[in-house]
Amino acid sequence: MATTRARALAGTPPIVAQRSWMQRLRRTDLLVALIFLLPNLIGFLVFTARAVVEAFRLSFYRADLLTPEVWVGLGNYERLLNDQLFHKVLLNTAYYAFTSVPLAIIVGLLLGLAVNVPLRGITLFRTAYFMPVVSSVVAIALLWQFLYNSDFGLINETLRAVGVRNPPVWLSDPNWAMPALILMSVWRQGGYNMVLFLAGLQGIPQHLYEAAEIDGASRWSRFWHITLPMLSPTTFFVLIISIIGSFQVFDQALILTNGGPANATNTIVMYIYNTGWQDFKMGYAAAIAWILFMLLFGLTLLQWMYQRRWVHYE
Repeated sequence: MATTRARALAGTPPIVAQRSWMQRLRRTDLLVALIFLLPNLIGFLVFTARAVVEAFRLSFYRADLLTPEVWVGLGNYERLLNDQLFHKVLLNTAYYAFTSVPLAIIVGLLLGLAVNVPLRGITLFRTAYFMPVVSSVVAIALLWQFLYNSDFGLINETLRAVGVRNPPVWLSDPNWAMPALILMSVWRQGGYNMVLFLAGLQGIPQHLYEAAEIDGASRWSRFWHITLPMLSPTTFFVLIISIIGSFQVFDQALILTNGGPANATNTIVMYIYNTGWQDFKMGYAAAIAWILFMLLFGLTLLQWMYQRRWVHYE
């Protein structure tokens, strides 16, 4: 094969021959990449894209799975404008997202910095902090239900021990139910963010720190002017996936509070679930789902537009 290629390129200038060879190599790499992506692409087209298109079509109908569908046009979307419960769950979800995401990013960064040290046994701590991510959400929620118990829960017992006479009734008080949900979610999400930040920290060239230390830069100055800028691509990725995931919160709220009390922890995805699979208003649920999609698409697009101002890739 090498002899044939050499003969074919014998009368070709070296630069042109090299370009021709590189182009064929790129085509081969592209073909191999497409072959590896093909199963996932087929699964996306069959199980995801088709469902998305069907949900968009269904959002223009009144459908309940029991009677024939009725065309209502934009009626489902117009109804959302006057749906007070939808407004409440939208505010609940925004409150959850814009509170839990910054806290989870800060916790993940602090954990990443803490475990990014060459100590014996540090892998054990990394594994322990990551365990909540791979643990069952149901088991975690049941554990936190016990911790939040107002009578004998560990959290309230600790508060009483330090002098708090009337600790919060966490899951029964509309003012404390959402903070309780946020606290559990930050605890669970922190380990995942830790792994991402740890990968970013280990990719920062050490000679930057050495040069800054020689120049007399303090530890805080090195962190502010080297670590944070070099971690900006990782932070941007964590921010994107965290916001998308936070707007889709469902299982934690369902198990901990079932959306209560007084809809204080009812979220958009839970509202979609209740509307579609309990009230059988499939068309209305599809319209809510598409509102959620457009909201997430807008937030992601906005972040992509402004990421050039603070994300440094070099």
